[in-house]
Amino acid sequence: MAADGIIEREFRKKFPGSAALYEKAQKCFPSGVTHDGRFLKPFPIYIRRAEGSRKWDVDGNEIIDYWVGHGSLILGHRHPEVIAAVGRQLGCGTHFGACHELEIAWAKAVMRLMPSVEKIRFVNSGTEATLMGMRLARAFTGKPKLLKFQGHFHGWNDHAMHGVFPDFGKVLPCGVLPGVSENMVVIPANNPELLEETLKRDPDIGQVIIEPTGGGFTDVPVRPAFHKPLRDITRRLGVVLIYDEVITGFRVSPGGAQALYGVKPDLTCMAKILAGGFPGGALGGREDIMRLLAYGSDPEWNASRKMYHPGTYNANPVSAAAGVKTLELVSDGSACARADATGKALRDGLNAIIDNRGLPWAAYGLSSGYSMAMGGGGWSGRAADFPQFDISPEQLKSKNSAVIHKFRCAMLLGGVDTPGKHSWISAAHSEQDVAQTLAAFDRALDLMKSDGVL
Repeated sequence: MAADGIIEREFRKKFPGSAALYEKAQKCFPSGVTHDGRFLKPFPIYIRRAEGSRKWDVDGNEIIDYWVGHGSLILGHRHPEVIAAVGRQLGCGTHFGACHELEIAWAKAVMRLMPSVEKIRFVNSGTEATLMGMRLARAFTGKPKLLKFQGHFHGWNDHAMHGVFPDFGKVLPCGVLPGVSENMVVIPANNPELLEETLKRDPDIGQVIIEPTGGGFTDVPVRPAFHKPLRDITRRLGVVLIYDEVITGFRVSPGGAQALYGVKPDLTCMAKILAGGFPGGALGGREDIMRLLAYGSDPEWNASRKMYHPGTYNANPVSAAAGVKTLELVSDGSACARADATGKALRDGLNAIIDNRGLPWAAYGLSSGYSMAMGGGGWSGRAADFPQFDISPEQLKSKNSAVIHKFRCAMLLGGVDTPGKHSWISAAHSEQDVAQTLAAFDRALDLMKSDGVL
């Protein structure tokens, strides 16, 4: 695979401003990026502005965006009502360091959409939300171990990183203490019998956490039918069930995956859409568990009776303003439905092109997103109904980084920015966006074939 193939030559020609900025960035940041997912060879693109489903880079290229704020912008970029709400708050102040009315409105908006949330505490990101959920569950149960599922990502805190990558816990994550990983149990999802057997065999497991639609949103899918036995087993055995709805919350339905599947988890982790494109996260759930964050009759903090939780930007009023308005706009379900319909149209269109070419690839998933299996994972081609539930997590999670970098660059040459193996879709994406995306995909495959990647 030549380093100076057609894709790279065209890419450098189309994005010279980004190339120049990346040279500067490499002097500031490790690998020149501030988020691992933004790393791209030969260099990432640099964006200047965005609106709706599109964004414009520093060279003036108009690009259809399937990052949509890492999944946080279900309404698309710069929704006018969200921008207006944020503008009103900016006129009042950015950070009071005090309680304010909007934090109550924000909490009430969540509680209306997710009845399982009896009490809530705001944080600043999805990673903070899962960190709090895991620690709170340990404090509540008094049990040290956490069970998670192969390939599921719950942020980059120490406990969450175990079992994310295809070794699924065989290799200690970089910088994580052995004692932390020793308290993590990782099994495949979709197997109620294995789940129950594992929990019964190890009474030190006090909590189970899951991405309800699957690892990486849908990269490693969870069968919808798995959720009822998951809830029944954990409830019967006294194990805290945590739904990580950082991505699925307010996306797969206004009430998240728990509303879609009719399940009431004990704790729910939220972020992304929750804050309408601004930094923000939350943990909510059963009052008896959340009570460990509360002060008792003695207001003096005592580490044995209360879980300490500060946070400079918790419930920041600007994030709250964006969150309140966004949750109001998604509450009737129409935005989720539009994004879902676009997701299905994209998956169907991508698979039609894949089938026509006889490629061992597949676009799969559900709701307002798609995941891409790029072959080489043990299957010979895409069946009419791609059996993603029957392919092992190792196969679905494995990836050829060189192919993904080439694919992303080839798609950008067609005016489409996709994270690679999965994408997020907003209510702002249109039929025109779908048509242009499919044309870009078709051309990308031609370019990859010319470069010897396919």
